[in-house]
Amino acid sequence: MILRSYEHRDGPALARLFYDTVHTVNRRDYTQAQVDAWATGEVDLAAWDASLAAHRTLVAEEDGVILGFADMAGDGYLDRLYVHRDHQGRGVATALCDALEGASGAPRFTTHASLTARPFFEGRGYRVVRTQQVERRGVRLPNFVMEKAN
Repeated sequence: MILRSYEHRDGPALARLFYDTVHTVNRRDYTQAQVDAWATGEVDLAAWDASLAAHRTLVAEEDGVILGFADMAGDGYLDRLYVHRDHQGRGVATALCDALEGASGAPRFTTHASLTARPFFEGRGYRVVRTQQVERRGVRLPNFVMEKAN
């Protein structure tokens, strides 16, 4: 597995990976209505690309296959972390987070973790600051604001 910087041409593949991951991996913790609201399959690829390009975004790849991706803003906010359903449990998320956190000079890291991702982040030393309900397309989804010191 290699980690590389995001390239504009990755946008459509990462959008598909996001959709597939939410609808398979996150489906064990969220209802069908919740995952449908979270990941509709309708992505504004130009906005998606601009958002990924504005952050430090890393792509995990093996033999030309994208395994996962993550992005972090300059202030230490980890926005997205998604690993393909077929590559869960192989250390992909750990490698992505290690690289992003290691390259950041932010005094602390924050994320909004899903029910599914909360145990992963707790294992990395993040703590829950608060539980929240976010609304997507009129559907409420629980998640956790989490942080850890750098």
